[in-house]
Amino acid sequence: MLYHLLFPLSEHISFFNIFRYITFRTACATLTALLISLIVGPAIIRKLKERHVQEKIREEGPATHKVKEGTPTMGGIIVLFSVVIPTLLWAKLTNPYTQLILLVTVWMGLLGLMDDYFKAIKHQPKGMVGRKKLAGQVALGLLLGFLLRLFPPSTNFGTASDILFFKNYFVDFGIFYIPLVILVITGASNAVNLTDGLDGLAIGLIGLCAFAFAGLCYITGRVDFSRYLSIIYLEGSGELTIFCGAVVGAALGFLWFNAHPAQVFMGDTGALALGGAFGAISILIKKEMLLLIVGGVFVAEALSVIIQVFSYQMWGKRIFRMAPLHHHFELLGWKEPQVVVRFWIAGAILALLTLSTLKIR
Repeated sequence: MLYHLLFPLSEHISFFNIFRYITFRTACATLTALLISLIVGPAIIRKLKERHVQEKIREEGPATHKVKEGTPTMGGIIVLFSVVIPTLLWAKLTNPYTQLILLVTVWMGLLGLMDDYFKAIKHQPKGMVGRKKLAGQVALGLLLGFLLRLFPPSTNFGTASDILFFKNYFVDFGIFYIPLVILVITGASNAVNLTDGLDGLAIGLIGLCAFAFAGLCYITGRVDFSRYLSIIYLEGSGELTIFCGAVVGAALGFLWFNAHPAQVFMGDTGALALGGAFGAISILIKKEMLLLIVGGVFVAEALSVIIQVFSYQMWGKRIFRMAPLHHHFELLGWKEPQVVVRFWIAGAILALLTLSTLKIR
């Protein structure tokens, strides 16, 4: 919005030429998101408390989590405000990449909000029926896939993607492209949701992933950098850097309230929205394979649940003391802050490794 209002003034006042630079607008979006979350956070937390929108701790969870009972949830509303508003303020609203990422974020945010509503307000322990939540995720994947095929955001946007560790080699998914989009959107959103079980864990990892994705988006949208690194160049995709910057700022702001002991939980409202957004970004910049590295902790959390369920159903044995993975380490004797910080360290290493793959090829 501000870009469209102020950049045209650069014809008369050279100062406003600064709005053409993605780096400047990304920095502004990051700071705006941080300020919004810090300003609206206390008010939203207070409203959630007044309306008794509280977390219900599962009986099968770790005993140490019983003290969290009654903590306000649905705090993802703070995150959504802090991501969407700065993106609307600082990004090019006519850019198709901006429009698509906002569509995914809001869609998944509303889906998560419905799930939190059933859990916290309607007091249904499992929230929305699983197949209905999955249907909402699949429907978004279908919609995004068809939009990308029918109305590609860049002239050279196709069904091919970069391959890890190889220059000038691409994999073309062809008819499997739309199923790939569905798989990535659904898998990423659920993986982040499964990770959101300890104070500050998921939102801290989200901030690290967003930082890495900001670099990937910026490079993908620069023809000179893309050619130098031999990756797919997508005109206009650099605007996604601004969205990623907003996520970094929102993550830092929400962490202020979500750090141990948490004043509020993100809930599905934030977890599904940000997980789906990361999946969409990886699709939009043709870095689906890199998502497995940058989101490696989320992948490990999701795999731990899959392995645990499969092992128990097949042989009646559990591989982990409890799934998702963070609970396993808690039951090994790690304190909650230890698990969180050590997972953050792993996330930081994976983020750096992700960026290094651009040259290790």
